[in-house]
Amino acid sequence: MRFPSVVCGGLAALLLCCPAVAEELVAAQPIEQSSRYVDRPDVQAFIEELSRDYGFERQQLLDLFDQVVPRPQILAILDRPSTSRPYYEFRPDFVNATRIRLGVQFWREHSELLAAVADRYQIDPEYLVAVLGAETMWGRNTGSFRVLDALSTIAFDYPRRAEYFRKELREFLLLAREDGINPLSLKGSYAGAMGMPQFMPSSFRAYAADWDGDRRHDIWSNPGDTLASVANYFRAHGWHRGAPLVLLAEVQGDAFLPLVDDKFNLHYRVSELAGFGVHAVEPPANDPLAVLAPLETAPGITHYWLGLQNFYTLTRYNRSTLYAMAVHEMAGAIRAAYLDPSLVPPEPAARRKAENSKRSKPARKGKRRR
Repeated sequence: MRFPSVVCGGLAALLLCCPAVAEELVAAQPIEQSSRYVDRPDVQAFIEELSRDYGFERQQLLDLFDQVVPRPQILAILDRPSTSRPYYEFRPDFVNATRIRLGVQFWREHSELLAAVADRYQIDPEYLVAVLGAETMWGRNTGSFRVLDALSTIAFDYPRRAEYFRKELREFLLLAREDGINPLSLKGSYAGAMGMPQFMPSSFRAYAADWDGDRRHDIWSNPGDTLASVANYFRAHGWHRGAPLVLLAEVQGDAFLPLVDDKFNLHYRVSELAGFGVHAVEPPANDPLAVLAPLETAPGITHYWLGLQNFYTLTRYNRSTLYAMAVHEMAGAIRAAYLDPSLVPPEPAARRKAENSKRSKPARKGKRRR
């Protein structure tokens, strides 16, 4: 998945959650030339560390980094001023007819697999479907950058995030060695996120699953490995199958404002939030822990929600309350349409017309022999 909290808070939500837009912006930047990484002292020190502490062959790493291509256009993306969109602008990118239709299609194609994964990991299947839809449109846009190039560029040419990305670069080389993969062959996002679920390398090593037992963790093209990996991540971060995600809330006064700045940490139970002027419209059973998530649902209109454990889990996957709510709403819409086919949005008229024209076009006749 995407960056940790520091980066998620510093980049536009659109870039974080719409890989296609980010890829287009990066591609629009001119490609510049930098010195070869393999010749740089900081890269050589990194190679020495991997050789000494992790048993890599030094010469193989030198040969590998000799083939790394710097991507300074990625740095232009990282330096873009942060912009924050209100939820009413953010939501349509995810909760829309196309994603609902494609989500139902994915569920139908993999219904038995989804049921099996959901049962093993105790995860609600619609959220597995929705996360893959939010991240990569079910594998349609997994990124076009070589992961090694992207991670190296940020690790060695972006000091503000160098420590984190050098760790991710190390994790990437370790996972490539463990799975017997050529590290130059893997592609991902401009930030090195990989596969259908957009795992960063550390998440890959911690949570990627081998569903079919072939000793590989293929989150690029294997739906079983992909779904099991996301489910494994959810389970590890406290998902409770069948539990609600959000509760509508009301706020009074301004004592609740510090909760907005601390919306990614479960510190208080619903009853304790009353001391901050926050009350659930319908008080839940068992007094669960909750975070406060304000969302501007229309210009000038903000609704307040209490995010429970499963909502919190979604913010572990992508540290954004906008993302978590959009995935939640998309999951509900996909599930409803899967259970009731009449709710599946129709394909656009232009596409239907093209398909019908293709089917009705007569076959071309060959020349008559004389």
